[in-house]
Amino acid sequence: MARVVAVHGIGKQTLGEGTLRKEWLPALNDGLARAGSADGLAEPDVAMAFYGDLFRPQGEFLAVGDSPYTAADVAEGFEQELLLAWWSAAAASDPAVVPPGADTLVSMPRSVQAALRALSGSRFFAGIALRAMVFDLKQVHGYLTDTDLRAQVLARVADQIREDTRVVVAHSLGSVVAYEALCARPGHRVRALVTIGSPLGIPNLILQRLQPPPVTLDGPPHAVWPGNADLVWTNLADDGDIVALVKDLRPAFGEEVRCAIVHNEARAHDATAYLTDTLCGQAIMNGLV
Repeated sequence: MARVVAVHGIGKQTLGEGTLRKEWLPALNDGLARAGSADGLAEPDVAMAFYGDLFRPQGEFLAVGDSPYTAADVAEGFEQELLLAWWSAAAASDPAVVPPGADTLVSMPRSVQAALRALSGSRFFAGIALRAMVFDLKQVHGYLTDTDLRAQVLARVADQIREDTRVVVAHSLGSVVAYEALCARPGHRVRALVTIGSPLGIPNLILQRLQPPPVTLDGPPHAVWPGNADLVWTNLADDGDIVALVKDLRPAFGEEVRCAIVHNEARAHDATAYLTDTLCGQAIMNGLV
């Protein structure tokens, strides 16, 4: 039985659990080695909680990959707001990205075009097609607003968290799913939650949409702790990771969250870059002992 459950992020709909486990396992072991662990993880030690296929388009699109989305497909409300948040964050960390102006933010149709154009030239989205960026927005939106889809994704992850699971490592949107799955399983025996490149702390768009919802008593939202008092939660974010817009989760989730900034260089949001970091390896190693 697997001691470590890995939860992937957005944009993995054309892969699978076996493919992703082979990608993550060497990086996990590199991180453990950096942290001084004498023992590595074998393939049976790691379960990949895969849900990407639930977002994969059906029928004729299966042969060509993602749906051929354009700027016109970015829906009003959540998708446009998240896109503009990404644009602002990219401009703050990448000098090559022109920041959004006040006049642009007022005109939503024009701002969508401008945001996609600006992000396509950023370090963060280098090499990513426009339709893939739009599809990523729709995956996050779909998970948070489609009740049936959310239930299916959560079931995939919750099914992998078993009696012998000691560590959950979750990337990007997967950190939202992992958090909710742990909250839905009181009495679980997970010792370490490691979130990497997480959007959990984004106010309004993500934080207030979590299940269970954060408590708000005439003050800022305070989210539920996803385990017992012994759970150690480590959150790692790269300064240039625009998905992890809020780097410090403590104001929303409690001072117990161990938050750190890591340096992934040009691969700011890449899961394997996070996994090879010493702090990530240390957090996983501590959960396995």
